[in-house]
Amino acid sequence: MNMRSLPRTLERATLRDIALVCLADALVGASFGAVSVSGGLPLWVPIALSVLVFAGGSQFAAVGVVLSGGGALAAVATGLVLNARLLPFGFTVADVLDGPRWRRLVGAQLITDETAAFALQQGEPRRRRAAFWLCGIALYVVWNVSVLLGALAGGLIGDTDALGLDAAFPAVLLALVLPSLADRHARTAAVVGAVVAVAVTPFVPAGLPVLFALVGLLFAGRPAGGAEAVDGARPSEAAEAAEAAEAEKAAKSAKSAEPAESERSTEPAKSAQREQVR
Repeated sequence: MNMRSLPRTLERATLRDIALVCLADALVGASFGAVSVSGGLPLWVPIALSVLVFAGGSQFAAVGVVLSGGGALAAVATGLVLNARLLPFGFTVADVLDGPRWRRLVGAQLITDETAAFALQQGEPRRRRAAFWLCGIALYVVWNVSVLLGALAGGLIGDTDALGLDAAFPAVLLALVLPSLADRHARTAAVVGAVVAVAVTPFVPAGLPVLFALVGLLFAGRPAGGAEAVDGARPSEAAEAAEAAEAEKAAKSAKSAEPAESERSTEPAKSAQREQVR
């Protein structure tokens, strides 16, 4: 895998979207570092979490548990619950994590909501791979640098909710999801999942509503008769039409070859008649 060729593989629009996601994550990462240090945690804690965990939601949740008086086990359990959503993401992007085992391990560390979203947006395997790795590497660098700068800034940012930095992350994810909602089945799954998540929010701990939203996938359904081919024809109909066209072409070729064949077959008889006349 040639890292230098990754940007050339993707379209400009995709590169722009990745840059915007990195900008939003930089704001969130800086706020995470500042909140962690200003809340009383040592400088190394948010930095270590960012390098080893690399999951914004889980990091915020774990730090929130600790700052509110919870223990380390409670913080780890909260992070694991939130990161459980990455398991299905791993299945969906498994095809882009080819190669030796070390590359798969690095790719597993880079699996996030954003990298999975960008990979799934691409139709060709080569572009899926490029989108995943380029987005993952860029986010990992930007996130860790911004957390470091935010932690060094300490309490200068203050209340991140007042600045609206907490809304940057979900707003970017919503922008990424919107194009896929043009499909009716995707809309059904999204609406059902959103309703379920909102309904269970008052009754379950933070982070679990996202997992309950996966119930919407059960209502996505599949297009009747399978996927449609170009010009609205089903795959079986398209195959039959192609076979019929080939048969018609072969028949025309055979028909055009008949006069020449009959002429060649009568040529010896004509030659014999000319000999008798002589």
